[in-house]
This record gives sequence, structure tokens and C-alpha cells, in this order.
Amino acid sequence: MSKIFLIAGLGADTRVYNNIDLHGHEVTPVDWILPHKHDNLTTYAQRLIVQYHITPNSVVIGNSLGGMIAIEMAKLIPLKKVILISSIKTISEAPRYFSFFRKLPIYKIVPKKLYSSFGVFIEFFFGEMNKADLWLFKDMLKKCSPVFLRWAMEASLLWKNETIPPNVYHIAGDKDLIFSNKKIKNATIIKGGTHIMVFDKAKEINKLLKKILKEK
Repeated sequence: MSKIFLIAGLGADTRVYNNIDLHGHEVTPVDWILPHKHDNLTTYAQRLIVQYHITPNSVVIGNSLGGMIAIEMAKLIPLKKVILISSIKTISEAPRYFSFFRKLPIYKIVPKKLYSSFGVFIEFFFGEMNKADLWLFKDMLKKCSPVFLRWAMEASLLWKNETIPPNVYHIAGDKDLIFSNKKIKNATIIKGGTHIMVFDKAKEINKLLKKILKEK
């Protein structure tokens, strides 16, 4: 039995893992904590390690932004396994729009109170989904702190990691509009997988997770 920590993506919470089956393992959902003013992804990862008592030899599963933070955790403590879903390992895998928004940080002029209304764009970026999943994604975004959302956007764009720690497993989708699999190396590609494949491709992901967690 592995001790597993789950980290969600930007604008979401660990309900994104509702369809993921980790039966037989000790699972801890990692909720977002408010960032300090000068936090980057590395210092924020350190704070989560302390807050949730993430110890060496644990397994961390990160979706999207959560995967980037999982990479930072693995650089701070030796983890048994780091599993990324719909995420990136290094800056070389980041999409071109990262560079654009670093140069033109439009997100800084958007009033914080409007961040929770970004739910109208979910299907445009993430792909079509059923009514129940769409409601859940909108509800997660609505309940996410605008302060955290703005910080996370900037921290992600300024992330410059070039190090891939040991024991990293990467699962990507070939229809992901947020993180294109064309820039991602050494990943297992799920056919038809969008940025929300943790929901609608859970059956395939569960098979991969079962195999990964069994590996020694």
C-alpha cells in the first residue's frame, strides 16, 4: 500500500479525481492554501510538504498545475513516484502562450472578482463535457480563491524548471489544448485525451495508475 497525495489543477480542487480509483492505498487530498506574497512554485511546494506532512517515499499525483508543483516537491524530497496527468515536467514542454503572457501579463489587469466567472470558457479550452462534469468544474472554479488564481497564473508563467527528478511518470492526452503533447517528451499518450481526461478517460488512466503503482 502506498501513501498517495493528490494535487489538483488551476481553478480546481481534488474533486477532479472523483473518477480515479486508488482503492487499497492511503490517499490524502491536498487542498490549496493561500500563497504568501513572494511565493513561487518551489516555495509553495515546500509549504504544502510541511502542511500535509508529505514524507520521503510518498507518491504524489498532480493534475495540470498540480503536476508542476509535484515536480517541485520531488526536487525537495525524495519521492517514491511522481505521476503527472495533463501537465508538464519542464519549461521546454511549456506552450508558446507562456512566453506571450510573460511579456504581456494581461491577467494582472483583470479584476480579481472576475476570475471566478471564467467558467464560461471551460468547454472552449477543455473540450465538451456532460452537464454534471461541467457543473462540477464551474463549481470548483467558483469556490477557488481569486487571490490564489491570480498568484497561480503568474507563478506558472514564471516557472523555469529544467530539472526532471527521478521516478517521474507522465500521462498526456493527444487532444489537450492547454499542454500540447507535441512538446512533451517521454509520456504515455492517451488517444482522444483532453485537458480534462482525468474525468472522461478515467478508465484508461486507472489502468495506467494501477500498473505504475505496482512497479518497484
